[in-house]
Amino acid sequence: MSFAILGLLGTNAALAAGGGHGSAEPSNFPTPLSTYMDQEEAMAQEQGKESLGLVETLKHRAKENPFNVIATVIFLLAVAHTFMCAKFNKMAHHYEHEHQENLKKEGNNYSPGKEPVSFKATLFHFLGEVEAIFGIWVVPLFLAIVLAPAHGWSDAVSYIDSRNYVEPIFVVVIMAIASTRPVVKFAESCLRIFANIGKGTPLAWWLSIMTIAPLLGSFITEPAAMTIAAMLLGQQFYSLKPSKKLCYATLGLLFVNISVGGTLTHFAAPPVLMVAVPWGYDMPFMFTHFGWRAILGILIANSLYFMVFRKELNELKQKVIKQDDDSTEESVPAWVILVHMGFLAWTVVTLHHPPFFVGAFLFFLGFTKATQHHQYELNIKSPMLVGFFLAGLVIHGGLQGWWIAPVLSSMGETALFCMATVLTAFNDNAAITFLASQVPAFNPVDVHHGVAIAKEGAELAYAQSLQYAVLAGAVTGGGLTVIANAPNPAGQSILNKYFDGGISPIGLLWGALIPTLIMSVCFIVIPH
Repeated sequence: MSFAILGLLGTNAALAAGGGHGSAEPSNFPTPLSTYMDQEEAMAQEQGKESLGLVETLKHRAKENPFNVIATVIFLLAVAHTFMCAKFNKMAHHYEHEHQENLKKEGNNYSPGKEPVSFKATLFHFLGEVEAIFGIWVVPLFLAIVLAPAHGWSDAVSYIDSRNYVEPIFVVVIMAIASTRPVVKFAESCLRIFANIGKGTPLAWWLSIMTIAPLLGSFITEPAAMTIAAMLLGQQFYSLKPSKKLCYATLGLLFVNISVGGTLTHFAAPPVLMVAVPWGYDMPFMFTHFGWRAILGILIANSLYFMVFRKELNELKQKVIKQDDDSTEESVPAWVILVHMGFLAWTVVTLHHPPFFVGAFLFFLGFTKATQHHQYELNIKSPMLVGFFLAGLVIHGGLQGWWIAPVLSSMGETALFCMATVLTAFNDNAAITFLASQVPAFNPVDVHHGVAIAKEGAELAYAQSLQYAVLAGAVTGGGLTVIANAPNPAGQSILNKYFDGGISPIGLLWGALIPTLIMSVCFIVIPH
């Protein structure tokens, strides 16, 4: 029976990853970018131009398929919704307080465990969950496709089926495993070696986590590194109740560091994975062009924030005395840690093959049940919400290529870097690099009448400069918003409880702005 369940889940995961059911008829929704490009090339020739301008291109694509504009408006409304979370949460607290007061007046005539729930409070709390926003806005998007005269039900279903959900599935699994007690305790013991150099003070822990954990993202993947870093920051830093200013500065710095910390290798960061094969990036290339710059930027940004907040960070050690001493807590047996690390490694190795890591995850759940006395209570809700968030972003992001691709391809290297950094704040950076990989100007080969011809000389050098700029910009801007980088929702989910009223998008933006500028200097000003 268990193997039947494993097979069923593996099949479902494969369908999600592979793009739908084999019996589904192919759909031309959304219109392939190549179709637009062929039409625009013909239009440019008719007008005696080498190519259409950016405005002409966008107008043509909006006219060719008016639903492009509708999809982008819905996406922008979802982005605007993220800035309303704090307001919705306040409304939820207001309605909950009002509900409790009414219960006191009327008395509770319900059976035990059946106390009435405030529908308004629950609704606004749901609307205030950042992780739920893009999933919520998939509903009006789906309805808009169904009701659009040129599309309808079949296009809506085919499009949802065609999206690649490997990353959301992977993040759910890796986040659940990485947040377990054996993994966290193992990471904590490793980082304690560095923290003990500074006598284990909150400042030493802060520096250790902010420096070492992001670099682990290049090996255990960014979502796992974010989960571990956020949990340790919660225990060693945020639990001491630092000032609001330091809280947001640390959060922004963490998100930026995680985003660039995955660039030491070619297999762990989502935006790198999207282009590693088509652009021929391997580990030596990534480290020599991106990795050492990321390390330099992390060290500079951490040092700057350390100098700015040094006084407060030093004062936090006085609050440690008031914390409960958990030194008597029973340690996790080495064999349990080893098994957990094995599951973590297997998930990373098979990240492109959902049936393997989803099936292994079921065995992992059974193992945690058998070793429950060594575990935290397994938290599935947060990983599921983060996966829901990313799946929604995948669906919305797939309809934004009509304007993102021409915007990216219309710029030189420096302007492209800046634009990729800004666009990343409004769309997942993996989506940005994926779309760039579809643009002919970025590719190392040209295709003429179905024949691939490798670029050479100045043409190849120009393509490589554009590749560098868009990838560097995508990872640099990955900390500006929650939606900018796939691991950010995981960090938001874990650390949200330490922020009064929830994490503010504006607060995160200000906290991440200076580290983003530092990374920009490291990637663009330093010759490459």
